[in-house]
Amino acid sequence: MKKRILLISCLMFVLLAVSGCKKADINKNPSDLNQEDSQKEKEENAEVTPEGEMSQEETKAVVPYDYVQDLNIIDDNYRNFYEIFVYSFYDSNGDGIGDINGVISKLDYINDGNDETDTDLGFNGIWLMPIMPSTTYHKYDVTDYYDIDSQYGTLDDFKRLILECHKRGINLIIDYVFNHTSSKHPWFLEAVSYLESLKEGEEPDLEKCPYIGYYHFTKDYNGSKTYYKAGNSDWYYEGVFWDQMPDLALENENVRKELEDIAKFWLDLGVDGFRLDAAKEYYSGEKDRNIEVLKWFTDYVKSVKEDAYIVAEVWEGEATIAAYYESGIPSLFNFPLSQHNGLITNTARRLGASSGKDFAKTLIRLNKEYSKGNSKFIDAPFISNHDTTRISAQCINNEDQMKMSAGMLLTMNGSPYVYYGEEIGMNSMGSKDENKRLPMQWSVADTKGITTPPVNSDSVEQKLPPVDEQMKDPLSLYNYYKRAVRIRNENPEIARGDMSVIEELCTKDISAIKKVYKDSEIVILYNINTEPANISLKDAGLTDLDIRGYLSVDGNAVTISEGVVSMPKYSIVILK
Repeated sequence: MKKRILLISCLMFVLLAVSGCKKADINKNPSDLNQEDSQKEKEENAEVTPEGEMSQEETKAVVPYDYVQDLNIIDDNYRNFYEIFVYSFYDSNGDGIGDINGVISKLDYINDGNDETDTDLGFNGIWLMPIMPSTTYHKYDVTDYYDIDSQYGTLDDFKRLILECHKRGINLIIDYVFNHTSSKHPWFLEAVSYLESLKEGEEPDLEKCPYIGYYHFTKDYNGSKTYYKAGNSDWYYEGVFWDQMPDLALENENVRKELEDIAKFWLDLGVDGFRLDAAKEYYSGEKDRNIEVLKWFTDYVKSVKEDAYIVAEVWEGEATIAAYYESGIPSLFNFPLSQHNGLITNTARRLGASSGKDFAKTLIRLNKEYSKGNSKFIDAPFISNHDTTRISAQCINNEDQMKMSAGMLLTMNGSPYVYYGEEIGMNSMGSKDENKRLPMQWSVADTKGITTPPVNSDSVEQKLPPVDEQMKDPLSLYNYYKRAVRIRNENPEIARGDMSVIEELCTKDISAIKKVYKDSEIVILYNINTEPANISLKDAGLTDLDIRGYLSVDGNAVTISEGVVSMPKYSIVILK
């Protein structure tokens, strides 16, 4: 009997030892797989476990945050925007496709309009990707500019969305695509039908069919790859993006009148402005003509609604973006900050020669360049959108770097844009657009409302937990975003302040920026390093500053004592 007990005891000891070894292996931090890899292809296809995963015991060890301030939100066009691809956001009727009512049902997730609660993200602007009737899932080929795509709902649904947004203090802007229409748009169909009816040698008559002048039709297309045959006629039309997207002739006064009427229709419904697609392709390679189009449209919209907001896509470098600001448009997306090779994630990932001082100086240089064209411009910084690799792939699923990137974005001047799902680190893979527009990950346990992936998308593994799980974890990426937006909403200087570099405090790892708005001044310090840092404010002659808020990736606190700021790794602090 004693031998049997001894044998059982030995077996139990061996099992416990093996189990303990396995547990120890699981809790080890994976090695850093980010060694100077800036190749886009590898970033887009990376399948790497996030660095620095913590055990449940470590996750709970969060230093109390004692710096919550009263919200100080100014009702102007400086906003924190949340970009939504309706198709993949939330399905309210069970057909697998996101819809307007789904967006309404999730407004309280974005902003519940109650300053006393802390359960929403705090965004006060929403950009909806195209919502008008279309033949495609992405809806950038419009067939009717005066309605809502039936997959998404009705105009009445949309009116209710506007009302519910405004109740919560959210401004709503919509994608307005007028570089081209769908080839199924009635204007184009009528024009092609008319051309097909012409007898050999007969020239088109604009009085008989004015829609001929709405597009770029020609017989002498010189073999251009951007021209396509117009039905059974011997005419060709321009379609820079796709043969199903014929380009509009924006120089035509009748076209401009149509586009003005459409803009007024949506403004009268209550939208707060527009995002303009592909502005540099209105006349490809003709910058001055494109700037004139933006000036015409901006002037018209402002004549209808003075406080309307417009932001345009000009996918170019800083010099070209600066030139486009001469149109008087309020905002242009700041592409030099974005994507895998942009300032934000390159700095967070510590790639190349980028340093803390470079980060601060680049922000200020861009601000000065853009202000030359429009002194009242509102910057539109972003990290990713529906056309680019998601931040998770840019940072190769390194959660610390994702947080630091988000913190930098949300402490920048202007109106920052966050793509849906970035707040939970949704993943993308490869170059397919469909893989950048996957279903919002609300929950694994409860699949209600989760949409069907777009056709032709791939199965992409999501490395981080869904919304419902991240909400419960104080150290989650979601809660980092929530605090960052909150701090921004508490301190209007962050978005609006005149910037200057605090040279004495900047190093390779530390960035220091002063912002002055009206009679108020703040200092923002960034520790862009994987190690803690101490910064002596006295080196810059700064005194009597207190912490207004901070962001840290690991839950450790930023502290200040006798003029020395102690910052954990990858942390940001606002001082005032």
